[in-house]
Amino acid sequence: MGLLDDKVVLVNGGSQGVGAAVARAAVREGAVVAVSGRRPEPGEALVAELTARGGTASFVRADLADAGQARASVARVVEAHGRIDCLVNSAGLTARGTLLDTTPELFDQHVAINLRAPFFAMQAAVADMVRREEPGTIVNVITSSAHGGQPFLAPYVAAKAGLIGLTRNAAHAHRWDRIRINGLNIGWTATEGEDATQRTFHGAGDDWREQAAARLPMGRLGLPDEIADFVVLLLSDRSGVVTGSVIDWDQNVLGGLD
Repeated sequence: MGLLDDKVVLVNGGSQGVGAAVARAAVREGAVVAVSGRRPEPGEALVAELTARGGTASFVRADLADAGQARASVARVVEAHGRIDCLVNSAGLTARGTLLDTTPELFDQHVAINLRAPFFAMQAAVADMVRREEPGTIVNVITSSAHGGQPFLAPYVAAKAGLIGLTRNAAHAHRWDRIRINGLNIGWTATEGEDATQRTFHGAGDDWREQAAARLPMGRLGLPDEIADFVVLLLSDRSGVVTGSVIDWDQNVLGGLD
């Protein structure tokens, strides 16, 4: 028996990084999985990998910066499978900007991907769950930087901090519908996206992971598969009645001083 046997799971932003790891873990635990993304190539490659392993998976092409497409990603899953049981919002934009140099355009991009897309995907998913009078679970992948973050993450922090508030608000609003909504504030993680970010914005070389690891308490970055296991736990009945929780999945402690 898997933790998510026969559950219909949509992973928005699921074609790479943490989202792809969540998709793999959900299939391993018996779920029917759909992954959404803007680019079909990595999404379809992941689906081929999952089906080759005996899983049931599909790709939904969606530009989540468009609120209508965020809603439509859920609608397509409901159309294909008759319902949605679980939603994971894992898409994220990490383009750099400080309070002083962030343009309105960059700010709007962050809000569109990091806050508005989860909002309208949740809206569509919760509406289906309420209509069917069935329970469901949602996990929002957030960031430990939402507590404050570095100066060059100003618009990212603003949007992700909003997602923390949204997670708790929606969980409170729909607790009597038995819809559990939680979030993970993930710390520094070794993903393809983070590799591109380090090289693009910080001029990092091939050894940036080793240099970063030397500055971290556990001597390494977090791994997508570790986060995925935690997400699956929160999606499953194994996490009990937990809702409205935003958990710091990190190796540094908020408020701690050296």
